Amino acid sequence: MAEFIAFNPKVEVIGGTVNAFVNSMNRGKEKRLAILEKHGITPKEEEWYSQQNWLNAFKEVADSVGEMNLFLIGVAIIENAQFPPINNLEEGLSVIDVAYHMSHRLDGQVLFNPETGEKGEGIGNYTLVEFNEKERMATMVCKNPYPSKFDEGIITAICRKYQPADSEKVIVKVDIEKERRTKGGESCTYIINW
Repeated sequence: MAEFIAFNPKVEVIGGTVNAFVNSMNRGKEKRLAILEKHGITPKEEEWYSQQNWLNAFKEVADSVGEMNLFLIGVAIIENAQFPPINNLEEGLSVIDVAYHMSHRLDGQVLFNPETGEKGEGIGNYTLVEFNEKERMATMVCKNPYPSKFDEGIITAICRKYQPADSEKVIVKVDIEKERRTKGGESCTYIINW
């Protein structure tokens, strides 16, 4: 799957998450809100919106303002989306997928059941495939329709928030030796160091 194309046209996203799109930074806030409205979204916290319309707004931001804005929107997701409790970096990276499913629904059903821990299908995922505390590295595969820079922002924000106290900086980069959505692949793989 390429970026910006929903896996299923019936998928919806919660307004609280969409608000990260608007609130990612003060500069340009009105423009991002206008872009959302152009695509049929006037974000309200508890309302649900077409994921494809939101992806169309992402595409317009990428084309008109630049990819760095997508990264900043990803960073803002950490402050706006619902997340279960997180105690450390490994949990933080693992829980991205739970938060992703909590923020989306299909056919009126939220894609995460907090009582059973089950996740629904139809939107892809964020998978932590390796976490090595000793070597301070992790690998995450993102298979979803969102832009790669957006995912990079989400991962970076989680890493910054939950990195160990003795860690000086976090580096998140796409593995260019693996398939990438920007090149028509179905997923992007991120190498994380701290």
